[in-house]
Amino acid sequence: MRSKQLLALAELALADLKARDIKVLDVRQLTSIADYMVVASGTSDRHVKSIADRLVQRASEAGCKPLGVEGTGSGEWVLVDLADVIVHIMQPKAREFYKLESLWDMGAAATA
Repeated sequence: MRSKQLLALAELALADLKARDIKVLDVRQLTSIADYMVVASGTSDRHVKSIADRLVQRASEAGCKPLGVEGTGSGEWVLVDLADVIVHIMQPKAREFYKLESLWDMGAAATA
């Protein structure tokens, strides 16, 4: 599955369970580990876990089994590695604390 198709699948899965503030970062010029990074928020640990479960389910159904899933124990921050697309699903406090979007946006500005 191509990275754009995988990104679209991820966005639909996130929207399906009402993930909030979904942001897609094109990181192709910054790293070789992935083409896109997606950051989204859930409203609670249960919501974050449910969103991640749906994403894993949808990706697996499409023939793209995740390379890894981390953080399902606490539900504060779950990372789903879909190879070319890495998805971070976070509770708002964790998202504000780690500021992943700023980190990767700064990298994009530095390479521009």
